[in-house]
Amino acid sequence: MSALSDTIRREFAAGDAIRDAGLTTPGDIRRFDDLPYGSHPQQRLDVYRPLESEGRLPVIISVHGGGWVYGDKELYQYYTMSLAQRGFAVVNFSYRLAPESKHPAQLEDVNSVFLWARGHADEYGLDMDRLFAVGDSAGAHLLGLYCDLCTNPGFAARFPFGGRTGGVPKAVSLACGAYAFGGGDTSQGRRDLGLMAELLPGEVDEEALSQVNVLKHITPAFPPAFVFTCTGDFLIQQAEEMQRALRKMSVPHVLRFYGSADRDLGHVFHENIRTREARICNDEQCEFFRRAMRDEL
Repeated sequence: MSALSDTIRREFAAGDAIRDAGLTTPGDIRRFDDLPYGSHPQQRLDVYRPLESEGRLPVIISVHGGGWVYGDKELYQYYTMSLAQRGFAVVNFSYRLAPESKHPAQLEDVNSVFLWARGHADEYGLDMDRLFAVGDSAGAHLLGLYCDLCTNPGFAARFPFGGRTGGVPKAVSLACGAYAFGGGDTSQGRRDLGLMAELLPGEVDEEALSQVNVLKHITPAFPPAFVFTCTGDFLIQQAEEMQRALRKMSVPHVLRFYGSADRDLGHVFHENIRTREARICNDEQCEFFRRAMRDEL
């Protein structure tokens, strides 16, 4: 492991521990934990449902962030259970991390979870005709690549698993995401390229960066997207770049900005479910999905 991955894992873990201190499983949630979707120890998922719900529910699949080198489903359990409380069945999963597992292992795992959900829909009451997904930071990148995989045959042909996907979500939410890489001579640009060296299996050159550039592979078939960022998000410009790419392809979307000049929210603020801004944002994510169910996008 590199010094960069080690630093990110330590720094992010400290912040996440503070964010989630004292939280417990809500009494109105039923959870199914540590279900395998592959043979690797990190290929595990949870399913959360409202306790009193019956039958098939609309589904949200959550792709966690963490710079491709950090994170797991345990760190996303409280955020994703809060989405389940809004009337959804939620699939919350871990995937193989870089640098131990190189691209496209993470994308393959995302695809495997969508396939798992389709194969276990009866068992867990998943309405795959009302399929949605959320992803933040590196998770937004992986979710964007998955949507490219499902809607761009030329892109899908580059992967051995690209010919069999778990289906296109009716809509997605992309939070504080990283979608394209080129760096530039800034501290964030250099850090992005450092993380690409952790993620990619070979040389980090223009061709390699193009392969993982979500924006380059978007087609008009990309699902409707709720894109958001906030004050204090170091990836704020990426949200605007995603909007331009979606607009160019006439993909239905909205871009939301949260926070104010006197309220600095910070990257992936919506995971801190104790805050008012997170509750508003997560309500709006779910309302976007309900609008998609009503064919109003």
